[in-house]
Amino acid sequence: MATSPTSDQLLVIVDPAARRTDGESVRIAKDVLSAGAASTKVCLPEDPEEFARVLARRGSRRPVVIGDDRALIRAVALLHRQRALAECVLSVVPVGAALGVAHALGVPTGAVAAARAVLDGAERRLDVLVDDSDGVVLGALRIPPVPLATAPEPSVAQAGLVAGGHPWLRTYQSLFRTLVPSRPSRPSPALAPPGPARLRIEVDGVTLVDLDQPVEAVSVTPGPSGTAVVEVRPLSLGAVAVPLEARGRTVTVSGADFRYRADATVAGPVRRRTWTVREGALGLMLPGR
Repeated sequence: MATSPTSDQLLVIVDPAARRTDGESVRIAKDVLSAGAASTKVCLPEDPEEFARVLARRGSRRPVVIGDDRALIRAVALLHRQRALAECVLSVVPVGAALGVAHALGVPTGAVAAARAVLDGAERRLDVLVDDSDGVVLGALRIPPVPLATAPEPSVAQAGLVAGGHPWLRTYQSLFRTLVPSRPSRPSPALAPPGPARLRIEVDGVTLVDLDQPVEAVSVTPGPSGTAVVEVRPLSLGAVAVPLEARGRTVTVSGADFRYRADATVAGPVRRRTWTVREGALGLMLPGR
């Protein structure tokens, strides 16, 4: 359904990370939304707790999140826990470094185009995955998770801020790094590529792969018509292993402790987890066709 911008009352929630990383895009998005909506209330929460309170008190206003994938996922998870996801139409203006989930859902990644979609777009109902711990997955679920990147080494200016901003301490740190030879770096265990796993993967109660078949990777994504697409890549022992694929409404993974990446976060370890497709559970404003 199309939404008229003249009748909208918007609650614009600006994630603090977006304000820090790209204040100009945030300003542009707020200007476009304020000019096009009948009424716009802008909130600037300072932490996740305040973010949750603002979203819970939205009243009849349509929530618009300005932020990255983590802010979008946080909003969806909060609405799901409030059992308000089905009745709420959510909008997002992607701002930040991690925008892959929003882009995959069809949200424009430019501030102006995304804000125009909030005002002039159409509501689309999208399928999501909900697990047995009440977690929500919007896009891809992967086992094992993609290794996380290392955090960059703090700059001298950042080190000075951490140390209270004393110039003499920054000089000492610089001299110390010059005189003391650096140790050879060792690979971090957290970044080591995970090995094959032995997992039982069931789709709608039917076993697709059992514990006797090691697997290299598993992916689960919401598919068409209320189903999830499950792809399993078995361990290759010389010959090329043909990926296995199945579709169903429920997916259960069990076996040894495993971690998984759901959208932009890593969860686990767990020994068993079941995901169920919720058809049309998420209402999202996207560009009209």
